[in-house]
Amino acid sequence: MKNYIFTILLCLIFTSCKKELSFENETFEEKSTIPCKNDCPKITIEVPIAKNIKVTSDSINKKVFAVIKEIVFFGEDSTKVNDYKSLAKSFIASYEEMHQKFPNDTFGWEAKITGNVEFESDQVLNLKIDHYTFTGGAHGYQGYRSLLFNKKTGKTIFNNQLFKNENEFKAFAEKNFRAKYKIPEKANINATGLMFENDKFQLSQNIFYTSSGLLLYYNSYEAASYADGPKELLFSYDEVKKYLNFQ
Repeated sequence: MKNYIFTILLCLIFTSCKKELSFENETFEEKSTIPCKNDCPKITIEVPIAKNIKVTSDSINKKVFAVIKEIVFFGEDSTKVNDYKSLAKSFIASYEEMHQKFPNDTFGWEAKITGNVEFESDQVLNLKIDHYTFTGGAHGYQGYRSLLFNKKTGKTIFNNQLFKNENEFKAFAEKNFRAKYKIPEKANINATGLMFENDKFQLSQNIFYTSSGLLLYYNSYEAASYADGPKELLFSYDEVKKYLNFQ
């Protein structure tokens, strides 16, 4: 009997040690009940939910939810929205409230959020959030968000934590950015019509680890107008490994 119990304990220990962080995609959808013919208001959220390692998973899931909430929440009391179902319902409720106030002026709101695991190594986990929202106006807005995590702890890795010396990497990136987009070395960074704040080059707000290398991705309006579209700069890991704290 003792040997049997000991064997069971060993199996439980072995099984718990073998647990690894994993993701399971979940989808949340809502549509307005207000009658419509075309462009009926709707929201779709497809998101990877972290599983297995509780503390790590909770940290990742909370951050992902907070970012998606920031993108699609248009209500007044955010404390009532604490999961994806209530978030999707609040988006539609905001539309219906607007429609009630201005029945002749509202358009078919839409939101589509798609998340996926972009990159995973022993040190780094990178989730990519592809988001599109339309709440009236000439056009909607589409963009990407990069969420970087410490693979073991689930804690967010902020952009300024990525580099051993951020200023050195920034100078390296600017030189390559100017070369790619044909901006003279001595000219103002906005000389060719870009829109960097204060006429100074900045690293992108969203930096991705990808299978091809480190990607600096500038969403529309971050470095250029909507008409000019997003800008991006890709470096092989061999080019940038000397700058990186995480690989």
